[in-house]
Amino acid sequence: MSNSSPRHFLTLLDLNPSELNWIIQRAIELKKIRTLKTPYEPFRNLVLGMIFEKSSTRTRVSFEAGMAQLGGQAIFLSSNDTQLGRGEPITDSARVISSMVDIVMIRTFSHTQVEEFAAHSRVPVINALTDDYHPCQLLADVQTFVEHRGSIKGKTVTWIGDGNNMCHSFINAARQFDFKLNIACPDGYLPNAQLMAINANRVQLIQDPKQAVIGSHLVVTDTWASMGQEDEKKARSASFENYQVNPALMNLADPEALFMHCLPAYRGLEISHDMFNDPRSVVFDEAENRLHAQKALMEFLLLEPKV
Repeated sequence: MSNSSPRHFLTLLDLNPSELNWIIQRAIELKKIRTLKTPYEPFRNLVLGMIFEKSSTRTRVSFEAGMAQLGGQAIFLSSNDTQLGRGEPITDSARVISSMVDIVMIRTFSHTQVEEFAAHSRVPVINALTDDYHPCQLLADVQTFVEHRGSIKGKTVTWIGDGNNMCHSFINAARQFDFKLNIACPDGYLPNAQLMAINANRVQLIQDPKQAVIGSHLVVTDTWASMGQEDEKKARSASFENYQVNPALMNLADPEALFMHCLPAYRGLEISHDMFNDPRSVVFDEAENRLHAQKALMEFLLLEPKV
């Protein structure tokens, strides 16, 4: 890997569509390699630094397990265990940590923190979630759709719920993977207006969920109150009351439509109990694919294949 100018993955826009599609196909191949238990360890002697300021289940397990399966090692760093949590400038931490590891993933609150870290890092940096974007989840989501239904190009996706980091990443995904996106959010919880305007040719706001899902090939939602918003839960539940995804709503979508949720899911709130286990729900395939998609992403960033 070249040390002069590492590639980073802070949003889906950091890679071009060909590179993103390579990662999706490579993730499917790596999934087969794991299923066949074929030894494949290109990351021997490589180390992933994992910086967590937000807690996680799927992100930590998928990155840590993925690095181990590819022959490398991962170091878990929480803000409680490092100088990051004691006020050390992010630039200093970036210079030090990136001098000792081969690749870094960061899960934090402020997106500018990840950008600042990447700007001073000598190794690739992966955004494993910020308040603004969650691009790694989108790789897993697109992989899951491709596995079940083929290419997502030209399809219609509907996002229902909060105009949050996942919604923002779906807007970027619509641009990069060339699909149409309907967004159903209540007033007060709309996605970034500038991001919507930039992608107005393929993204539209349809605030009524019943109208938004008509003809959709994929319906996606997320928790109504993300980490750090627990004190808003009651108010949010009232605002989102009519935005629950349930079988009746899914019945208005395309007959072959899939349902996704990045988890954790709160049954009875953003998703009904019966929708979670509905045959159209692929949430556990989607969750597993975080492992495979991120392995493919790290391969791309570390091994620099010709795409």
